[in-house]
Amino acid sequence: MNTSRRSFMIFSIGMGPALWLTQARADAPHLSESDPAAAAVGYKEDAAKVDKAKYPNFAAGQTCANCSLFQGKSSDAWGGCTLFNDKLVAGKGWCASYTNM
Repeated sequence: MNTSRRSFMIFSIGMGPALWLTQARADAPHLSESDPAAAAVGYKEDAAKVDKAKYPNFAAGQTCANCSLFQGKSSDAWGGCTLFNDKLVAGKGWCASYTNM
C-alpha cells in the first residue's frame, strides 16, 4: 500500500468520510410500520402483507430492494431509502412510493 502523504490525504478527503457514512447508515434504526411517515405511504416490512385492495398499484415482485429509492444492494436485508433518510427499510418491504429501477 502506498503510504505517502498525498495518498493519505486523498483517502482522508475522499474515502474516509464515505466509510464513516456507510458505518453510520448501518447503525441507523429500522423503520417501523407505525412510524407516521411510514404509515403515510403504506410501508410494510413484508411486501406479501400489502393490502392489494387499498394499494391497487402494488404488483407481485415489487420490494424495497428493487425500488429505485432503495440505497443498498438488492441482496441487503435492510437499507437506506431516500424517503426515510435516518432509518433503514426492509429489503423485502414495500410502500406506495415504489418506483422501478
